[in-house]
Amino acid sequence: MSSLTYLPIREDWLATRSEQALDPEQPIVDAHHHLYDRPHCRYLLEDILRDLGSGHDVRATVIVQARSMLRADAPPHLQPLGETEFANGVAAMSASGIYGDARVCAGIVGFADLTLGDGIRPVLERHMSLAGGSVADSGRFRGVRQSLTWDRDASLMNPVYEISNHMMESPKFHAGLAHLAPLGLSFEGWVFFHQIPELAALARAHPGTPIVLNHCGGILGIAGYAGHRDEVFEQWKRGLIELARCPNVTVKLSGLGMKLGGFGFEDLDRAPSSIELADAWRPWIETCIETFGASRCMYGSNFPVDKGSYGYAIGLNALKRLTADASKSEKADIFWRSAKTFYRLSDASLRIADRSN
Repeated sequence: MSSLTYLPIREDWLATRSEQALDPEQPIVDAHHHLYDRPHCRYLLEDILRDLGSGHDVRATVIVQARSMLRADAPPHLQPLGETEFANGVAAMSASGIYGDARVCAGIVGFADLTLGDGIRPVLERHMSLAGGSVADSGRFRGVRQSLTWDRDASLMNPVYEISNHMMESPKFHAGLAHLAPLGLSFEGWVFFHQIPELAALARAHPGTPIVLNHCGGILGIAGYAGHRDEVFEQWKRGLIELARCPNVTVKLSGLGMKLGGFGFEDLDRAPSSIELADAWRPWIETCIETFGASRCMYGSNFPVDKGSYGYAIGLNALKRLTADASKSEKADIFWRSAKTFYRLSDASLRIADRSN
């Protein structure tokens, strides 16, 4: 990722702020995180377990593709099979119970190039096989994410992905996406805020495919968008309202720690408190919840990417502050039930008796 959009993790800076977990008995599913070993960041099972052990009751997690552990000797369209294989191995380790009660990687979202069109089917089937088969067979593979974040300013785009303007309108892309629902798979829509109407058109064209909007809809506040927060908000909100009319779409309350958002937490002398985060996030998080409803919102940490801005426990405290006035049922939706439903996670892995209604 470009230096313009990537925030390094500074453990000494993060250590300048600590908080006790608010409402520590609230069950949680972390519906969006990554695992990888890179020159600038090593974040594997032991690392996420350290964050999960910060006081909140995280029962399970969903891992989302991040070009990790790609197969070096495979053709490009099959290299991402390595990430699914790796994630399923981590899930198996976690499922043993040796590493604690949280079930890490209970759901796996991988990468498959949907622009392959009908050629995507055997690739998807291999992903599913590597993760244990279909959901009915207790397999863990749940869906596909293909980054669609395009902007006129190429510095805002991740150069490792081949992204073009209007990719979502491509007949090949539509043909590839059409293979997800018949296999019981979903699609993760990672777009920038000005692309949300295109994602809405995609959702309308594939009403039977479950789609989740990543990271509150790709808010931008740096480069040419710096200083234009109000204009960005209004355009983002209009797109969000249009997208929420598609009943097959859910939104992830995640990603607000990325440098892309321009919140500037990383520039503080001290790591931010949950009150500071909640104050900055309030208009975005509250609009997501008001527009989609709690039953179509789910929490995701986006760690370790968001870890460049704040600690795990503090980020969760911020969301708990923002939902303090929600009903018990609404909190259940946001913190675990929407993710459980969307990704069809097992009751056994969550250890939750649902009495929140």
